Amino acid sequence: MRRILLLCISTIIYLSSNAQQLKKSADSLRIAGEIPELSYAILTSDSVIVSRVIGFHKSTLKSDDTRALPEDYFHLGSNTKAITGYIAGYLVEQNKISWSAKLFALFPEWKSAANPAFYDVTLADLLSHRARIQPYTSGTEFQLLPKFTGSKSDRRKEFALFLLHNNPLEKNAKSYNYSNAGYSIAACMLEQASGKTWEELVDEVLNKKLGLHYMFGWPNKSATNQPWGHWMENDKFVPVPGNTDYNLNLIEPAGDISMPIADYVKFIQSNLAGLTGKPGFLKPQTIQYLHYGHPEYAIGWLNTNSAQKHSSEHAGSAGTFYCYTLINKDKNLAYVIMANSATDKALDSIFKLLEKMVRSAE
Repeated sequence: MRRILLLCISTIIYLSSNAQQLKKSADSLRIAGEIPELSYAILTSDSVIVSRVIGFHKSTLKSDDTRALPEDYFHLGSNTKAITGYIAGYLVEQNKISWSAKLFALFPEWKSAANPAFYDVTLADLLSHRARIQPYTSGTEFQLLPKFTGSKSDRRKEFALFLLHNNPLEKNAKSYNYSNAGYSIAACMLEQASGKTWEELVDEVLNKKLGLHYMFGWPNKSATNQPWGHWMENDKFVPVPGNTDYNLNLIEPAGDISMPIADYVKFIQSNLAGLTGKPGFLKPQTIQYLHYGHPEYAIGWLNTNSAQKHSSEHAGSAGTFYCYTLINKDKNLAYVIMANSATDKALDSIFKLLEKMVRSAE
């Protein structure tokens, strides 16, 4: 008994020492990468090994009022795709839709005006980037769009119709063609199948079912005392006001949710728990499909799936924040890093920190 107690005490001391070293490294790398605010976490399916938020909300105002807080929101960017995929998994389990559901079975009135190349597109095709929909990963593509009107849901449907009139992407060397816009069409399918808007589905799953905090858009769009995103403007690193004319409404299901790190960590834990076979809000087999149901890119997750290694990851950025998530299924570990900058210098620091996090935990 005494031996077990001593072993537990030694483990606690070791983990505490590692966490302190990691904190020092994280702050040094934050400063070196010119990242105003940084959050990071190491977790297992049922515990949080370390979670910290450091720095300041805004590069141009460093005071007690703008100091980083645990409840600060960070923009997830394309990590939102995993949330949309998770919602799809929820509806599949509710028998509201299937992964093989065809787009035009839900929207038969769209078929006559669509490019025949899209006739057999399914929900899984759209969520795994195999529908060959134009990418809409750059601002230039959005500037060429016609003006859509109505609610967010109405505009997404008009956007979907516009996309389906276009030619498909040429297949590339990978098994998938990455597309933010494909997630907008998938959201239309989820809305049609459920009778609820995508925003209502997000609230049902994240808030009502999982008890998580979230917001749409950049954090400082809702409150100026939240973290501001930063980007380069005329060769100068500047904070971006929340009212900047830069909205992601049309591709919201692909990349426009913000969350505090504690809440995002809980979402990742629900994924990791399912991957390790633990029953949760979604069945383990559903979680397994989300992460590994398709090679290279499944449903909101890039993956490595071999006899030697099982991992899934995703990065997200709309140019002002950066979020990176890595899940090591084999070791029941996951890593999250969030920052309110996505410059090359910031990314260099973020991935150096990731290396240190992995070494400290494994």
